[in-house]
Amino acid sequence: MEVLAQIFNTELLVATIRLSTPITLAAVGATICERSGVVNIAMEGMMIVGAFTGLIGAMFTGDPWLGLLFAVLAGGVFSLLHAFATVSLHLEHVVSGAVLNILAFGIVRYMMVMIFGHPGTTDPIRFSLKNYQWAIPGLSKIPVLGPIFFNQTPIIYFSFLLIIFFTFFLKKTKLGLHIKAAGEHPLALETIGVSVYKMRYTGVFISGMMAGLAGAYLSIENAVSFTEGMSSGRGFIAMAAMISGGWTPIGAFIASLFFGFADALQVRLQVALELSIPEELFIILPYVLTVVAVAGLVRKSRAPKADGVDFMIERPE
Repeated sequence: MEVLAQIFNTELLVATIRLSTPITLAAVGATICERSGVVNIAMEGMMIVGAFTGLIGAMFTGDPWLGLLFAVLAGGVFSLLHAFATVSLHLEHVVSGAVLNILAFGIVRYMMVMIFGHPGTTDPIRFSLKNYQWAIPGLSKIPVLGPIFFNQTPIIYFSFLLIIFFTFFLKKTKLGLHIKAAGEHPLALETIGVSVYKMRYTGVFISGMMAGLAGAYLSIENAVSFTEGMSSGRGFIAMAAMISGGWTPIGAFIASLFFGFADALQVRLQVALELSIPEELFIILPYVLTVVAVAGLVRKSRAPKADGVDFMIERPE
């Protein structure tokens, strides 16, 4: 019983929220992107670009908030490469995403050597968003729920607001409905005079900004430094969360919590059980659960009808 109490407690739930946050942000961004009809497996690369740019911005300006802004903009700008390749050049979406992932890791490694003189890990920054942890008066004192939801760091609070915002955005705003139409019935959307190209560019750009924000969480709010490959597959897990969540922001959030819980659990199992088992067996737990979740839920989820389907305007010669 003591071991179970050591594992399953409020601290596990707090860790679940913190570990699921970058997955949530990327998954919600991927949801908007795929709702527009563009498959985006480049979330991993966009997160790395955002994490590196955010760290550099915070380091050289001395302001983590500016670093956050740089990360979001860098993720958005980098995502435009994917939009240009898939929407304008009509390249295969998965191929474009795979190439951009490789490109992102290459660019970041090159910049690491150019700026710091070595690859690997940067020096930690003095001022990070971790220093801005906010306990909401009154609400943070609520048993169990208080520490989980009302005593967190800025980007975690942003993630809660963004989930609500994008749920409303897709259901109630004209732009959101047009983005959904671009992924469901692009020809009908073009017929009423709305550019499918613009809607898909918008969807990809939003996903890039969300991935940049997820990267900023990793580098300037969580680790306070940048390490090559620090996304550790979270971009791909975000895609699995999006699919498991039925291509909806709230569903993506719930699925992300599941993966965050698995990650938090494997850490606490290593500490509590003290078994002579290779730690790699615990580390792979979230990834194994990702495969199981996708295999079990993907048949019940329906992707947008035109997701990954190229759209080309037939222009008279």
